[in-house]
Amino acid sequence: MNVPFELHVALRYLLAKRKQAFISVISLISTLGVTVGVMALVIALALMTGLQSELRDRILGANPHVFVWKPGGFTDPRAETDRLRQVPHVVGAAPTIIGKALVQAAGEDAFLNVKGVDPLQEPSVIDIAGAMRSGNIESLSNHDPERLPGILLGTDAARQLGVAVGDELSLLTGERFVLTPSGMMPRAGLKVRVTGTFNLGVYEIDSETGLVSMNTAKQLFNKEGPEAIQLRLDDIYQAQKVSDDLGHTLGPDYVVQDWGDQNRSLFDALWLEKMAVSLTIFLIVMVAALNIVASLILLVMEKHRDIAILKTMGASARSVTTVFMMQGLIIGIIGTAVGATAGYVIADVLNRYKIIHIPGDVYQITYVPFRIETLDFAMVIAAAVAVCFFSTIYPARQAAKLDPAQALRYE
Repeated sequence: MNVPFELHVALRYLLAKRKQAFISVISLISTLGVTVGVMALVIALALMTGLQSELRDRILGANPHVFVWKPGGFTDPRAETDRLRQVPHVVGAAPTIIGKALVQAAGEDAFLNVKGVDPLQEPSVIDIAGAMRSGNIESLSNHDPERLPGILLGTDAARQLGVAVGDELSLLTGERFVLTPSGMMPRAGLKVRVTGTFNLGVYEIDSETGLVSMNTAKQLFNKEGPEAIQLRLDDIYQAQKVSDDLGHTLGPDYVVQDWGDQNRSLFDALWLEKMAVSLTIFLIVMVAALNIVASLILLVMEKHRDIAILKTMGASARSVTTVFMMQGLIIGIIGTAVGATAGYVIADVLNRYKIIHIPGDVYQITYVPFRIETLDFAMVIAAAVAVCFFSTIYPARQAAKLDPAQALRYE
């Protein structure tokens, strides 16, 4: 096997025992620095990407992709819903009424986001059927005037209120106040019965949301009809385009929001954190690159006699430059390969066995997910190798400029 002259010399310089062991130690530290930096960068990117993806999937599984609002409510919600269902990329549409209510249970009071839904159409926009932990959404279709209307509670909300299926609740809203000589006084709260519980995997929803029928919501919030239509798309990344197109098509009487608009602050914060963490950890690779510069400069000082001999034997300045650039590049490639492999394995183990647990009421998930994107992984490897390569340029050029006569004068 014919090994290029420059690579052969570079490998001998790396593997041969040196008079100054200190230089070998610096080379080893440089390699370890690259390894640790790349490993940390891969794990950090996997963590932030996994967190973004998990939150996005949970939020989009528990929420519609696009909301179409009409202040004052839709005059013909059925026709509007059918029309919006024909829009390209829309696979589900359902009307809704959303508001806040004070919930009075046996011993607990709390505010709840109450959502009026159509039990037949709601499953087309959120996976409520798969999220049910007790009861079913069809229980909201009760039209018996002698029975209390039903409500579905998030599991965390039910636990906080201390209620279970079959218990009664009282819902009180601002619309249920009346003006009396003594001032504004609340009417009796609307009585409902818990007919089921659900868990959509998002703590903010599971702890603060209740679902009622559309007729119950109309009575509770004193509405004539639904004021919003929810849409689900076949491709979440088409949400902004669909939202923009609907905004132009429907006109100024409508307000259209996609999932990105509704959660922009969250995803912007996650993106900024990802960039900040990546930049901070990338500095570790830069420190390792500085160690490569130092080790190569010291090696040039140690090997000045060998460099002079190579030049007198006919080696060109370009060949000498290549020798030292290859030596630094080998350090970078080895450190990057080991670090990237170790980072990938560690991230995979942490994600597969869900080792790191976090409070769900703060982060909406109970463990830290890790997800390695192919593009992120490739960019880390390319950036690390590029930094190591550029760090070899200065010491390699200094070696090429060495004058053989000056180097051998006192030998």
